[in-house]
Amino acid sequence: MKKIDVCLTPELLHQYDLEHKIVVVVDILRATSCMVSGLANGVKEIVPVSTLEECKALQDVGYLAAAERDGSKAEGFDMGNSPFEYMSEKVKGQKVAVTTTNGTLAIHKSLAAKEILIGAFLNLKALTDYLINKEEDIVVLCAGWKGKFNLEDTLFAGALCNQLKSKFEFACDAPLAAEAMYITAKKDMMRYMNDSSHAKRLAKLSVVKDIEFCIQESIYEVIPYLSGKSLLPLKS
Repeated sequence: MKKIDVCLTPELLHQYDLEHKIVVVVDILRATSCMVSGLANGVKEIVPVSTLEECKALQDVGYLAAAERDGSKAEGFDMGNSPFEYMSEKVKGQKVAVTTTNGTLAIHKSLAAKEILIGAFLNLKALTDYLINKEEDIVVLCAGWKGKFNLEDTLFAGALCNQLKSKFEFACDAPLAAEAMYITAKKDMMRYMNDSSHAKRLAKLSVVKDIEFCIQESIYEVIPYLSGKSLLPLKS
C-alpha cells in the first residue's frame, strides 16, 4: 500500500528518501499560507529563494520582493510575510520573489522529490482531492522554526494525514502523532495554537489576524507546485 510520512523538521530530512515521492512543504505561519493566498489572488508566479541576496537580485530586475527574517519584514523589500499583502491589487499579474526564515529553505531542501507541492490549511481540501488518488508515496515536510519542531506545521500534517488515511498507510509514528494532535486541536484551533512558540512570537509583532487567517481550512482551491524555479498554480 502507498504510504504517507511526516518529516517534523528539515533537520531530519536526511533520513528520508525523496526520490519518486511527492513532497508537500508546509510553513503555516506564514510562508506557505502566503504562497497559496498569492496564487489564489492573481499573482502570476512565485520564486522562492534561500537568501536575501538572491531576493534582492530578482527585485533589481523587476520582481516584487517579499523577504522575512525572524517574523519581520526585511529592510529594503516590497513585502513581508503576511498573507494580506498577497491580496492587494499591486500583486495581481506580478512575479514575486520570496525568501523566509524557514519555508523557502524547506522547499530548496526538497528538490530531490518527484513533485513538490505547497500545503496550507487554506488549501487542505484541494490538496486532499489531488493527492488521494496519486500512486506515489507522500512526505509532508514541516518547515519548523530554525531547524526545530513547531506545532502549527505538525497540526497541518496531521490534518492531511487524517484526510488521506483511507488510501495511504502511515509510514511510521510521526503521521500517527501528528494526526492525534490535529484531532485534539481542531475543535478550537486558535486556543490550541495560542501557546505555541511561533504564535507568541507573532503576537508580539501584532499580527494575530494573520494567525487567525492562516488556520482557516479550505478557503482556496489553488495548489502551488514547483516548476523549475517557480511556484505556479497546479492545473487539474
